[in-house]
Amino acid sequence: MDLSDAYANAAHIPGAADFPSRWSEEAEAFRAELAETGRFRSLAYGPGAREALDLFLPEGEAKGLVVFVHGGYWLRFDRSVWSHFAAGPLAQGWAVAMPSYDLCPDVRIADITRQVAVAVSRAAEEVAGPIHLTGHSAGGHLVARMLAPALLPEAVAARIKRVVPISPLSDLRPLMQTDMNEGLRLDAAEAEAESPIFQPAPQVPVTVWVGAAERPVFLDQARWLGEAWGCEVVIDEGLHHFDVIDGLVEADSPLCRAVTGA
Repeated sequence: MDLSDAYANAAHIPGAADFPSRWSEEAEAFRAELAETGRFRSLAYGPGAREALDLFLPEGEAKGLVVFVHGGYWLRFDRSVWSHFAAGPLAQGWAVAMPSYDLCPDVRIADITRQVAVAVSRAAEEVAGPIHLTGHSAGGHLVARMLAPALLPEAVAARIKRVVPISPLSDLRPLMQTDMNEGLRLDAAEAEAESPIFQPAPQVPVTVWVGAAERPVFLDQARWLGEAWGCEVVIDEGLHHFDVIDGLVEADSPLCRAVTGA
């Protein structure tokens, strides 16, 4: 069975082509504003050109660190597109880190998982206190993977207090039946090993967030993770795969409060 259309988001969202350019423009303006006040800087976490993260700092001492990991099916985008989604946690007093990572097919998904673990650890060196993880789509998969045993250094793992995967991919096996797999190169062994539903249920509080107007497979993916981990699944009414993250811009939105635990 070909599941390519089932996992195609843009084809089923009106005006989908306009979202990336709008995100990029808003992100660039946000970075420029914070750079003027010295509250934005970029840090390397590895030797590669994409092994870097942006760190946004609140006014005053940070309550802790939120790490946002972007999506794009592990095939596209980088940290520069999403900066403005740090606005909500920042307004609540949290520092926010946003890493880039290498993309498939240059690397495999397992490699990206390891890169993100290093990025989280690097960001943790810069900001004291609790660490909350959130990510969208493939980024939701990646932050869920951070809860796998022994993936993060013990000292960093102990600081993780809340995880909010947004529209996550929790079972990667169906993606082998999409045309994306030409770039992802998933085989059965990697698909299972990289699927969060097969990890032990974490002790950290997890809230899975998904838009009610998303493709049915993304509602399934959210439900599967909730069932596997016994965690809360929030279905955000009226939102699709591209606007489900909009709540991160507003400090008092339900999504932002879920991320920060406010």
